[in-house]
Formats: sequence, C-alpha cells, structure tokens
Amino acid sequence: MKTLENTIIKAAGHDNVVARTMDFESLASVRSFVHETLMLEPRLDILINNIGAIGLEDRLTEDGLQTMMQVNYFGSFLLTFLLFPFMKASAPSRVVNVSSLALILGFIDFDHMNDVGRFTNFQYYCNAKLADVLFTVEMDRRVRGSGVNVYSMDPGFVKSEFFRNLKNEDLKKLLNAGLQLIGSPLDRVATMPVFLAVDPRVENESGKHFRECKEFYSTWFANDTALTSSLWEESKSLVGITPEEDWEI
Repeated sequence: MKTLENTIIKAAGHDNVVARTMDFESLASVRSFVHETLMLEPRLDILINNIGAIGLEDRLTEDGLQTMMQVNYFGSFLLTFLLFPFMKASAPSRVVNVSSLALILGFIDFDHMNDVGRFTNFQYYCNAKLADVLFTVEMDRRVRGSGVNVYSMDPGFVKSEFFRNLKNEDLKKLLNAGLQLIGSPLDRVATMPVFLAVDPRVENESGKHFRECKEFYSTWFANDTALTSSLWEESKSLVGITPEEDWEI
C-alpha cells in the first residue's frame, strides 16, 4: 500500500494522499471502509467503482453471495449506497461505475443470481457487469436532483493482467498476452473514468453509459424500469441494508 501511495504522490506532485484497502468478498469490510471514510474525510466529491475480477472460486462468501457476483457487483452497490448521503452533502459530486462490454451477454435471474455451480465463471462476470449498468440507471432515477450524478462506462480491452486469477496456467498466459497485444495503455484507459468524474460537458448526462469518453449504447435492459427497480430492491435486501442505513425510508 505504501508503494501505491508513493506512486500517486510522485505523479501528483504533493503528499496529500491516503490509501486504504477493503475486501469486496466481505460486506463487513466494505462497511468498515465506509465508517472510516465518514469519520476521517471532510467530504467526498468522486467515487469511481473500478472493480473487475474473473476466475474467482465458485462458492458462497461469508455473506451468502456468490463470490464473482459479490466482488464484481454487490460490494460496489453496498459501497455506493452507504456513501450516497455523504456525497449528497458534498454535492455536486459524481459516481462512475466501470462495467464491461461483456454485459451484452449478461442476464438477471433473481431466483438463481447467487447459485453456486449454475453458471460459468465468465457468465457470472457478464451478469455482474450488466447489473452495474442497471444499478447506474436506477440510482440516477432515484437520486436525480440531489446533486449526485452517476455514470457507467466500458473501458474496452486494457493492457493488464486481468486474467491473473484463472487456474488454467496456459489459458491465463494466452489471454493476458492477448490483452498486451490488443489492449489500450493503462494511462489512456484511466482518462475515461476521470473524464466522467470531472468534465463539465457530461454534467447533464447522468444515468448514461459511455465508451471512449462518448455516450455509448449499453443494453435494452436499461430501459426496463421494472427490472432495474427490482434489481435495486433485491440488491438492498441481499447486502442487508438496515433501517439505519436506508436513506430511502
């Protein structure tokens, strides 16, 4: 973590940098991170949910959620929901949810969303990334006028070790080599969420999906208000939002 802090300090040219960690496999860890943030920070202007993992073990977490779904979706949903009142108090502020083109292969099945052994690892990832976009659309509908804007985005292929968690070593090497060959440089990709977080040109574009810093089609599911509303309510239930945490009551 100190290495990360030092890298950011060097790039930013000042030392007003604090790095903290949380474990998205643990909702208690997410809640602890939120509590620490509320206690120590004077305001929160920007939240970028840049969470993506594939190849995680197909099992239930301690919270009773499928690991891929919790790490790629439910953790960031809980984080954003709990931080919203703080962001509203800090408004104008923005949330950026990093999704993936894989969302086009995703679907939401409320009866089997967290079933172990039902889907392939990649299908869980697709479902989670679709949920990221639907959550963005629904949150925008519910908080519009609060001063908090929310966006989703597709980063495209990135030069990274994204497949590092795969158990098949040959497949892992092949896929990571492919990303190095066709992916965009990390610094270029990083400009996309920063653009959505600060650029005044998207001030009135809350709730929309972007790619390459331009509005981009996501999925027809985003227009299904019954689905997005049901996903929101089901997500609140599954992550255990308490009456004290629920700013919608």
